[in-house]
Amino acid sequence: MPGNTFQDTAAEKLPASGPALVAHAAGDLRIDDVPLADPAEDQAVVEVLYGGICGSDLHYWLHGAAGESILKDPLVLGHEISGVVVRAAANGEGPQAGSAVAVHPATPGPGAAKYPADRPNLSPGCTYLGSAARYPHTDGAFSRYVNLPVRMLRPLPEGIDLRTAALIEPASVAWHAVSRAGDVRGKTALVIGSGPIGALAVAVLKRAGAAHITAVDLHPKPLEIATAAGANQVINAADTAAIEAVESDVVIESSGNHHGLASAIRGAVRGGTVVMVGLLPTGMQPVPISLAITRELDLKGSFRFNDEIDEVIAALADGSLHIEPVITHEFPLSEALHAFEVAKDSTSSGKVLLSFNGGGSAQAAGGQ
Repeated sequence: MPGNTFQDTAAEKLPASGPALVAHAAGDLRIDDVPLADPAEDQAVVEVLYGGICGSDLHYWLHGAAGESILKDPLVLGHEISGVVVRAAANGEGPQAGSAVAVHPATPGPGAAKYPADRPNLSPGCTYLGSAARYPHTDGAFSRYVNLPVRMLRPLPEGIDLRTAALIEPASVAWHAVSRAGDVRGKTALVIGSGPIGALAVAVLKRAGAAHITAVDLHPKPLEIATAAGANQVINAADTAAIEAVESDVVIESSGNHHGLASAIRGAVRGGTVVMVGLLPTGMQPVPISLAITRELDLKGSFRFNDEIDEVIAALADGSLHIEPVITHEFPLSEALHAFEVAKDSTSSGKVLLSFNGGGSAQAAGGQ
């Protein structure tokens, strides 16, 4: 089939088990040998090559919970992955063996609460790879081999490097957030928080035609990454006067704390739009909401994504989306604990990748 293809791995050569990164409890992260179960009719077997460490993965390791999703059993982490199909689904659907793929990790599902049918990311019964939100937990894909339903798999066109493809899932989160702001062509944009999602939002804004992009963070390294991703200007988050003076048409809040949301509100032009993609802690938040009222700001939430993953892949394929600078480090699975320590330090890292192909330790240009 067209696109990236690799030599087929014969089904009989697949092992009975393989290494996987498992969070057992707060502070207890292990590489376990996990059985490779027989795939269901609609599942393909994917050999995972790269996985990006997400904030939720860090939370399960550090706290034994991600927000209100609390570990009750050991959980295989990981939902930002790229890999190669080594056994196609038995029902004949989906990509064939040898196809390089990215993964859409969501499984929408109904529940007691109502939601718009055209926005399945809001479905109350939605599950996500590597999530303890429901019980039994939904294991993730930080495994050498994983069975995945073909509806999750997105074949990759020629020219998309599998290492870069590990960013497709978080880039889709950023794409969804930018799309929530509407048409940004010719508009000024402000991104509060220049971690991986913020930096990816910068890249998406640039690709979408924003006239001028300002990135904000407390630390030099994230601002350096945001600049490489396309920011025209950077501001230290402590300089609240400079942020307010930006008066931006569109603001993407990706810091995930109330100080960042306050800066987003103050940095928006009257009548502007603030998209909140950074997930704040549960409970009341002290922010200057009166300014949002008197300035008639549009405050919009942004949660995960839907079919934007297909647009991200197309933009990577045609070269109009440049996200490689967001990757700062790469480590083999055997060094996962060190990789998580590096990813925890946002002052010196962007997106940290795990390599599952048995290669040696490596760090991307710009890594520490």
